[in-house]
Amino acid sequence: MTLAHAERRTAAKHIHSEREREREMANGGEDRGTPLKMLTTAVAVAGCGIATAMVAGKYFTSRVRSRVVGIIPARYASSRFPGKPLALIIGKPMIQRTWEQAKLATSLDAVVVATDDDRIAESCRRFGADVVMTSESCLNERCQEALKKLKKRYDLVVNIQGDEPLIDPEIINGVVKILQAAPDAVFSTAVTALQPEDAMNPNRVKCVVSRKGYAIYFSRGLIPFNKSGKVNPDFPYLLHLGIQCYDAKFLDVYTSLPSSPLQLEEDLEQLKVLENGYKMKVIKVNHEAHGVDAPEDVEKIEAFMKERNID
Repeated sequence: MTLAHAERRTAAKHIHSEREREREMANGGEDRGTPLKMLTTAVAVAGCGIATAMVAGKYFTSRVRSRVVGIIPARYASSRFPGKPLALIIGKPMIQRTWEQAKLATSLDAVVVATDDDRIAESCRRFGADVVMTSESCLNERCQEALKKLKKRYDLVVNIQGDEPLIDPEIINGVVKILQAAPDAVFSTAVTALQPEDAMNPNRVKCVVSRKGYAIYFSRGLIPFNKSGKVNPDFPYLLHLGIQCYDAKFLDVYTSLPSSPLQLEEDLEQLKVLENGYKMKVIKVNHEAHGVDAPEDVEKIEAFMKERNID
């Protein structure tokens, strides 16, 4: 038997076992396999459609990631804006407006609010949201904790920022679809055009993306930064939108990773993903970002909504 023949047989056995496991899961069985296959050696898989995805990145999943849950983390103790999720925007709590937008996303099988505060939980239950109580933790750890408390299993988790009351449901659908189509990625997010007035605002996170649509870096500073030290009006700077989609099982990996130097310096959780060598897909969308970072942003959003007759 030639080496190439042996490698093809090994690859075929791997694919067969993966399909058997997926059939078992579809029939209600327990998932005993690991969804992320570490590529430890470069294996030539002749005639195999997954070969490109395997050699393209360090990790690969052959699962069909079809079951999706949207989780909206919400905490009361914000340093810049205490009680932010309950701030009223034209008569409705901000968290309610975010939840209502998320419910319109056709890619989500469920939407839940994850909070550590009884006041937020009570408010959410009044307008009909499902609530999962969590401990005080960072956003993605709160998503992981909430996910483990849900009765159903999900393949993907969309972390929807509670301070994006005008989030477009199609952006949610977009980050889900792009991750489903990228088996070598464990994370996806969205960017839009950066407005000139936000170029030096550290609360507006910037992003640079490769030609193949993978994130290169995120920063609170302007990136790329040219040697003149001035904003280039002709350069298409990108603004990161506060939405993240994860492979559900990658959340366990993510929370087990120690904080990274870049993450701590920029205070951006997504940098830990990149700094540890994982791939992140990015979609570019047309969206007027209206996140709420400070109390004065509420008036800006209300003015924007009134101008466009948004209730």
